[in-house]
Amino acid sequence: MMKRAYLFLLVLLAGLVSCQQASEKEYYVFTTFREPADKGLFLAYSEDGYHWSDLGGPYLAPEIGNQKVMRDPSVVQGPDGTFHMVWTSSWRGDLGFGYASTTDFINWSEQQFIEVMTDTSTVNVWAPELFYDDGGERFIIIWASTIPFKFEKGEEEERNNHRMYYTTTRDFKTFTETKLFLDPGFSVIDCVIVKRKKDDYVLVLKDNTRPNRNISVAFGKSPLGPFDNYSEPFTGFLTEGPTAVKIGNDYLIYYDSYGDKSYRAVKTSDFTVFTDISGDISLPEGHKHGTIVKVSKDVIDKLLQAKSEKFQ
Repeated sequence: MMKRAYLFLLVLLAGLVSCQQASEKEYYVFTTFREPADKGLFLAYSEDGYHWSDLGGPYLAPEIGNQKVMRDPSVVQGPDGTFHMVWTSSWRGDLGFGYASTTDFINWSEQQFIEVMTDTSTVNVWAPELFYDDGGERFIIIWASTIPFKFEKGEEEERNNHRMYYTTTRDFKTFTETKLFLDPGFSVIDCVIVKRKKDDYVLVLKDNTRPNRNISVAFGKSPLGPFDNYSEPFTGFLTEGPTAVKIGNDYLIYYDSYGDKSYRAVKTSDFTVFTDISGDISLPEGHKHGTIVKVSKDVIDKLLQAKSEKFQ
């Protein structure tokens, strides 16, 4: 009897450990697009943040904007579980960007065009990026725009001299007045806000000046800055579209190395030392930059079913 009771306890303990491990398992979705960006949203998923499997697409076809493209899809999950997405809707001419929301990446709200720039000489609204500010209980949206002759420039021509702007919202119905988010003294695009802890934020950014066109970081005490202590670039020439995800004690920063038509990543624990891990990652062919968001297993199961039914 004692032996059987002991074996029963061992089996029970093993089952509890297995259930705990299953509950702790994490899943990630990577939003992406396929050139020339006119088809819409494509997705990939991962269970470790390093190796990504194709989920196919498009899950959402672009319907708004002058050119009706869907580039740079940025997603963040709100406190109620809803995923909110913004994207670049045109290369030139739009004074805003696209927006839609979902709970499963399959069924989406009606698409909206959110106009944010009032200066009609604005050339573009590029790569809107979402960040949920839990301290302020609001969503922050940042993007790059060019207003010719507004800022000093280097070798860039006036229609390619970008600065970062922002607006905030609590419900994606009303938005605060657009303000300047970042003027580092050079053309800048593709910024991503990362919160490490309270009053400790990192901004990942692309220096878009002609001689550089690479990625670095800066630091601030608020998600709206000011940001300073700009680092040296940790990527090579012709790189863009960074997105960051925390895996264990490390942050992985994925980016598009468009100069050599590859997708790469670095790992860092302190945003000071960056280790190239491009040989340790795998992504679907044609993957372009978007964002990574943590999801439940239920969302992954539904997406795998959708892929098998629609995108084979």
